[in-house]
Amino acid sequence: MSISPLASVHPDAKLGKDVTIEPFATIYADVQIGDGTWIGPNAVLMDGARIGRKCRIFPGAVIGAIPQDLKFAGESTTAEVGDGTTIRECVTINRGTADRMKTAVGSNCLLMAYVHLAHDCIVGDHVVIANSVNLAGHVTIDDWAILEGNVAVQQFIHIGAHSFIAGASLVRKNVPPFVKAAREPLSYVGVNVVGLRRRGFTDEQIARIEDIYREIFVRNSNVERAVQNVIAMPRSPERGIILDFINNSPKGIMRGLAE
Repeated sequence: MSISPLASVHPDAKLGKDVTIEPFATIYADVQIGDGTWIGPNAVLMDGARIGRKCRIFPGAVIGAIPQDLKFAGESTTAEVGDGTTIRECVTINRGTADRMKTAVGSNCLLMAYVHLAHDCIVGDHVVIANSVNLAGHVTIDDWAILEGNVAVQQFIHIGAHSFIAGASLVRKNVPPFVKAAREPLSYVGVNVVGLRRRGFTDEQIARIEDIYREIFVRNSNVERAVQNVIAMPRSPERGIILDFINNSPKGIMRGLAE
């Protein structure tokens, strides 16, 4: 363990093995840091921060500040970061509220500089969130999603696994899994073929995904009718994932090409 004498570390904080804390970092009492994690200069981990193993927290990051929510009543909540995740400069991750009781980032994620995660956001594993992305409260992002720089996500939005959202997009509707999204208002612009191939999806799997989204976003402007057509298509794991996502999006999904 290496703790700079210029760092402020509360004696009640729970630190794992081989943790490094650089000068002027501040660690509050109700903080847990996993083995092998590096805390950079001027980073602040406030009460409720839970940091996994082998993470890197860069200068100016603030994890565990209370929610920017007037309904917050001081409940004991957390801000969690999974193993192997990198938090770059000036990222802010607020604690949860009574809704979900936590804000959480999964394992092996990358949050680039100036990202903000509001209260009760849940981010999956292997997610990349680029510079200056802002997530409002209660946002859910599934595994392997990528958000390019300056994306702004409205509260209660759900972004599906393996999706890709172009830079400077405004996300006001749910984004289904496996797709690329761009334009204003945010719209379907194709299947994330490059990302899926990088993650081991076969050509057959990708073709099934393309067939499903061709039905939903290209041939039909009515999602309910499109879903009925997709239900009639051959069963597959990909079809099940997509239908489950749409059926659990009561406020609707983003626009399609047909619109």
